[in-house]
Amino acid sequence: MGGSANLDLSNYELRWPTPLFVSEGKRVLQSSNTSWEERAVWLLTEALAGTTAAADFEDLSNGPAPSDDPWASTTPGWGKRGGMDKRDWLTELVNRASELRRAADPRPYWPQRQGRALSHDGSTPRDTRRDFERIISDFTDNGYLVEVFGEECVDDPTELPDASRVIERRLGIPDLWPLTPATWDEDTFFGLIEVFHDLVSRPRIRRLHPWNNCGWHHSEFHNGPARILYRGKVNELLREAGIEYELAAEGEDRGRLVAVTDDARSALVHQALTNSAPDITTRVRHAVALFRGRDTTVESKRSAIVTLAGILEERRALLKDQLGKDEGALFEIANRYDLRHRKADQRGDYHEAFLDWIFWWYLGTVELTNRLIASRTAG
Repeated sequence: MGGSANLDLSNYELRWPTPLFVSEGKRVLQSSNTSWEERAVWLLTEALAGTTAAADFEDLSNGPAPSDDPWASTTPGWGKRGGMDKRDWLTELVNRASELRRAADPRPYWPQRQGRALSHDGSTPRDTRRDFERIISDFTDNGYLVEVFGEECVDDPTELPDASRVIERRLGIPDLWPLTPATWDEDTFFGLIEVFHDLVSRPRIRRLHPWNNCGWHHSEFHNGPARILYRGKVNELLREAGIEYELAAEGEDRGRLVAVTDDARSALVHQALTNSAPDITTRVRHAVALFRGRDTTVESKRSAIVTLAGILEERRALLKDQLGKDEGALFEIANRYDLRHRKADQRGDYHEAFLDWIFWWYLGTVELTNRLIASRTAG
């Protein structure tokens, strides 16, 4: 989107994914109630590094400057010091979000450049778990767990939910809150990663309750933005630690740890899920979840392939129309190898890696047939 050059973006760095900032920014701008400025300040505080953007926003006026203001512009809608009013300012910032620099970690300091990072004890898994605890601590400080854990207030004597019990009901393991990374085995660690994905929810409003130093109170929660942010932070942590799992962003297994694939295969999964008819999408989701789950087995991979083969079987006439007699080659592997019918004369002495090849081939063919159907419909 285009924007004017009136807004200086050089001092701002974006911490959030650009599409998420744009969507949440537009939501704030569409708000007509008196709390829209609080929502805007909270968004700027969260999404951009530091407090500069929020301070610049708060320093603006709410409309045209008074006529006796010596700094006022004659341009309608402009405020003090010749700057835009708050809505115009935020509108331009949102429209030009793609121009914002991405916030990055500081360049390595001396001990890290010399290979002597002070916080590293030689135990990468343990460090990774502590880093995960810090991620959860940041989400907690920003009110992302208030919807499920509650929030203390000096004016409200209501007893809060037991956070450990909330987690235990989902994971089946007691006494996990407060988080103690040193006590986790791998299954507990990975389980907590998945549980908190389902628990986080972003508060769109934050208000300060100054009475008796009570602190910030959060409200109007939405789990969509929170889960996008959570997946991004956790997947980056896992990637940096060399752990070959990531939280799935879509599909039946969204929010669950799945095997990492390359960008091209991730794009194929997205296309197959996005472009399929609703009844086909349900089956593709199931097949993808069976295939890429952290606990996947040879049998679950076979089942995933059989599910995709069933979709292609239903579209056999379409394939035959496009491929002629060659369409039979698509089904020869499913019929002659130990996948669908499990007959004595079928071949089963092949390496498990062939299951991966067959799965991606069939998923790609499902996506191909989606495009063929869309082309026919358009024609």
